[in-house]
Amino acid sequence: MIAVDSNILVYAHRADSEWHAPAASAIKRLAEGRTPWAIPWPCIHEFLAVVTNPRVYDPPSTVDEATDQVEAWTDSPSMVVLCESSDHWRLLKRFLIRGKIRGPMVHDARIAAICSSHGISELWTADRDFSRFPMPARRNPLLV
Repeated sequence: MIAVDSNILVYAHRADSEWHAPAASAIKRLAEGRTPWAIPWPCIHEFLAVVTNPRVYDPPSTVDEATDQVEAWTDSPSMVVLCESSDHWRLLKRFLIRGKIRGPMVHDARIAAICSSHGISELWTADRDFSRFPMPARRNPLLV
């Protein structure tokens, strides 16, 4: 199963992003396909925080626009939202220690642990920091 990171979600949503077209196309293929795909809850939270932030976007997305977007993704019959599982702490602790992770990268370690515990085969992200985690394959769908 493919999981999608928040940066791809932001680019797919924001028409003013230079990466909007390829990101929107990639998400559309997933959402309209029959193959299961996923978004971890922390990525949804981060998506909402970024697109509604007036320090990031001028103008930012409204809360209604952002939540409507999340609902459009979650309405896809093939989409699954991922959360922490019973083995989350064990995986997160291992990722933090082995990767010598601290500060803001703890968020990425959380996403990596969630993806690993759910057997995600590929994480779509434009963030190279995920290479620090022993997790499924990473692919940037924006670079074709």
